[in-house]
Amino acid sequence: MSLLEIENLRLEIGDTPILKDIDLTIEQGEVMGLVGESGSGKSMTALTVMQLLPEAARAQGRVTFDGIDILSAPEAAMNKLRGDDIGMVFQEPMTALNPVKTIGEQVAEGIRWHTGANRADAEQTARQILDRVGLPEAKFPLARYPHELSGGQRQRVVIAIACALKPKLLIADEPTTALDVVLQKQILELLRDLVDERKMGLLLISHDLAVVADMADRITIMRHGEVMEDGETARTLSEQVHPYTRQLAQASMHVPARKRHATAAATADAPPLLSVENVVRDYPGRRTSLLRKPAPFRAVDGVSFSLRAGQSVALVGRSGCGKSTLARMVLALDRPTDGAIRLDGAEVSALGEDALKPHRRKMQVVFQDPYGSFNPRHKVERLVGEPLHLLEKKPSAAERREMVADALHEVGLQPRDMDKYPHEFSGGQRQRISIARAIITRPQLVVADEPVSALDVSIRAQVLDLFADLNDRLGVAYLFITHDLTVARAITDEVMVMHDGRIVEEGKTGQVLDNPQSDAAKALVAAAPDLHRALRRRLAEQG
Repeated sequence: MSLLEIENLRLEIGDTPILKDIDLTIEQGEVMGLVGESGSGKSMTALTVMQLLPEAARAQGRVTFDGIDILSAPEAAMNKLRGDDIGMVFQEPMTALNPVKTIGEQVAEGIRWHTGANRADAEQTARQILDRVGLPEAKFPLARYPHELSGGQRQRVVIAIACALKPKLLIADEPTTALDVVLQKQILELLRDLVDERKMGLLLISHDLAVVADMADRITIMRHGEVMEDGETARTLSEQVHPYTRQLAQASMHVPARKRHATAAATADAPPLLSVENVVRDYPGRRTSLLRKPAPFRAVDGVSFSLRAGQSVALVGRSGCGKSTLARMVLALDRPTDGAIRLDGAEVSALGEDALKPHRRKMQVVFQDPYGSFNPRHKVERLVGEPLHLLEKKPSAAERREMVADALHEVGLQPRDMDKYPHEFSGGQRQRISIARAIITRPQLVVADEPVSALDVSIRAQVLDLFADLNDRLGVAYLFITHDLTVARAITDEVMVMHDGRIVEEGKTGQVLDNPQSDAAKALVAAAPDLHRALRRRLAEQG
């Protein structure tokens, strides 16, 4: 008997069919990769196994875990299974964590509930698992709250919670989306080690074919709630028998066709659109003693760079190195402790909020966490149209709807989507809404903080094409903050490598990524997943 058996699974929410006759099995000690575009049914398959479906959902078929009939199991039995025998890593760490509880409390909570351990023993176990996922006690005490961590660090906490009780089955829904490539490699190696040590089954849900090719023993490819193809991973991805498998593989390696915009070809002495000069950002340290004043923490340390109109620059580095802090200062959402930031000649870092308004229309942002950047009570029309108040001429209601519809269409969504709420979309679809909001005013500068990390490969290719098109036609400049070196290589002219708050290497994208000089850049390049390299390795292992 397989650890998990799914047979003829059908799922409907209201009158809408979501899953259609899904068959899937996972053995002990096996990694199953579940791949497909946003809305294909990957996460709903996982939620069916966990029995965390919406109230209006109706599931039919057979789902058996370790001999237990999941679909007919009472809630009390599922409460025992969840977290103990079946763990789950959710896609968005900030929404999966309780913002008013410390990370130590949240990791220890499940340990105490399922094992009856006392507080001290549960905290000791929590420290051990947090240390194993890269959050050592010395730098990340249990008393920290989720908002004090970066996106990648929060995802590590979620992984620690899911793995704390050594489950028989771990469902990982995009477990490394928010992580830098070095940490992603470490986490994937950790998951692989847990599978080997504990003979744990792992359902790895991902849109990254390179990650799945490197990790999964078998792969199931879904589209529109149906299984398109399944089989042994290396064979399936190498032969690409089904046209949809071939489409995904091509999209994962897609490089936009870019033209060099006239403004991007400006001479080196042309005035920059953005100028960052010796910027420093200090934060108060955490008080560890009533008698000793805490030393400040320096998140950004003397960073300088410039960006011309039409230029596309990548800022890469590990989680917590200061990339997002620097982005917030560029956007005037945070003030530097020292140094200056100029946009189109104006020192925006020194302006008050009223004086900033005419400059804000020149720059927009795509945040890393799409759900956290939306008001959940507002519909998409209002969310995407928020920046329109920065325009000199206020659009009419009809003009506003037309502009929102156009922006949604450009990122692969439909005009009818403007009448929906954020919770009605998948994680990847919410990121597309974020991008639509960023481009609706046609800004001169877009700061994109992991802009395609939550997107499936097909939509990622479309969005990168969109970024390239806006760059070509309108001369929009981009500061791409990313841990995906494939994205950096595909869409940017130059790359800056950040480490411990400093820029340690910069230059033409191809030169830096093909011949890295700094230790930080070498580590990023070595850890970056590569589909062809993974397939060659797997096929060589099979002889």
